[in-house]
Amino acid sequence: MTARIFFKLTAGTACLLTVALLTADLMASRAAERFFTDQLRDSLVRQGRAILQAGPIQPGTGVAPSAERIRALSVASGARITLVARDGRVLADSEADPGHMENHGERPEIRAALQGRTGSDTRRSATLGIDFLYVAIPVIPATETPHRDNVAALRMAVPLSAVRIQVATIRLRILESAMVALLAAVLLAMIVARRLARRLSAIIGQAGELANANYRARLPEGRGELGLLSRKLNETGDKLERTVLQLQTEHSELERLERIRKDFVINVSHELRTPLASIQGYTETLLDGAIHDPEHNVRFLSIIRHNAERLTRLTADLLTLSRLELRTQEMRVASFRVNDLLADVVDTIRPIAGKKQIVLHHEPGPAECEVFCDPEAFYQILSNLLDNAVKYSPEGGSITAGSRPVTRADGTAWIEFFVRDTGIGIPESEQSRLFERFYRVDKARSRELGGTGLGLAIVKHLVRAHSGEIRLESKSGEGATFFFTLPVEHAQLHAEETYPSTADNL
Repeated sequence: MTARIFFKLTAGTACLLTVALLTADLMASRAAERFFTDQLRDSLVRQGRAILQAGPIQPGTGVAPSAERIRALSVASGARITLVARDGRVLADSEADPGHMENHGERPEIRAALQGRTGSDTRRSATLGIDFLYVAIPVIPATETPHRDNVAALRMAVPLSAVRIQVATIRLRILESAMVALLAAVLLAMIVARRLARRLSAIIGQAGELANANYRARLPEGRGELGLLSRKLNETGDKLERTVLQLQTEHSELERLERIRKDFVINVSHELRTPLASIQGYTETLLDGAIHDPEHNVRFLSIIRHNAERLTRLTADLLTLSRLELRTQEMRVASFRVNDLLADVVDTIRPIAGKKQIVLHHEPGPAECEVFCDPEAFYQILSNLLDNAVKYSPEGGSITAGSRPVTRADGTAWIEFFVRDTGIGIPESEQSRLFERFYRVDKARSRELGGTGLGLAIVKHLVRAHSGEIRLESKSGEGATFFFTLPVEHAQLHAEETYPSTADNL
């Protein structure tokens, strides 16, 4: 793996460097050719103007210099010289017989010169068959008298071979330097490629470990882009590991919830079967003639009504619990005085406690304390706890309900309510499951007392709907004390735990 990556990196770098150097060579060659051509053009222009200033052509006389004179000027300047008339005819040329030369009036450089400008062009000579640089200079006659044989343009031409020789020399030097630079760059690329190949191989191996579900494998982190990639892969491994653990936890939770669901179905079926069977049995007995038996018919009807009421309570509690768990229970939260809320609920339960000669005490908190809650939910929480206390307290016992302000570890203020009884107490082994649905410490006695087994589960959900906490302190035979907290301000209600509020519409 490392060798293959090393070869690919080295070969790719060498190819890129070769292309870059060839491109630089081509651009440098063209730039050098343009530079030398421009210098040569400027030199020809200066020589041509010097010839005109020296006066050997004498354009105002109407007569071109002799062929010998033209050749002498050509030898002196090192350039081919051509004299062109206004109509484009060649009057004299240092290299060819003008009588056999075509009209030059349409040549780009001649056309520019006839218009009074210095013109130039590079092309292959039709006479000599080699590439030339042509420069044409306008010749201003000494008099305004036009004549068909007046010299109108002086053209000088040199072959481009000299320029190309210079360019070739420069190009050779550039290529020699480029080869040395290429070799040095390739050696440096090999060193870098070897290091990169090792790091890339390690990264590929890490990706393979992740693909094989080994999320604990980690890469050494360095600097640069590969170091960043290593960190990202390590972070990916961390996230995948946490995700897998979370999925495993959720899978376990789903299995637990499935067991709870099955238990719930079994419990509901069991809770429904007993009162339904009783209702059906006594109804059939009445229909079979017992309805006319004055000794038993009223008792049978009372049993039927008792079981119907039990079914009604069970159905109502199931609906309440379902709405709480699905978070569709509408909560109308607002601020209320703590002592007023407590007194209302205690006064409601007091007659029930009085039937068992149980003394119900109200232990008020500070008068100015307020709590932020739904009053109906508060009533249901406290009445369920008081009702349970009455059921499981012996005759002549006592129950105390009260409140007090508390401060949590995060510095927030809460109101803690408590319900303390002198009942039979709850064994420590049973306390962890006390708030589960249908869980009863004494199942036979709970049914005898008319409980549905859902009261404490509803209490737990209602308290958590207010972002509060509920706990129990109890020992078997020493009574029990239930504590729950409710917030003081709306800001203490956590968004993930609260239910839709209509307090703004009150």
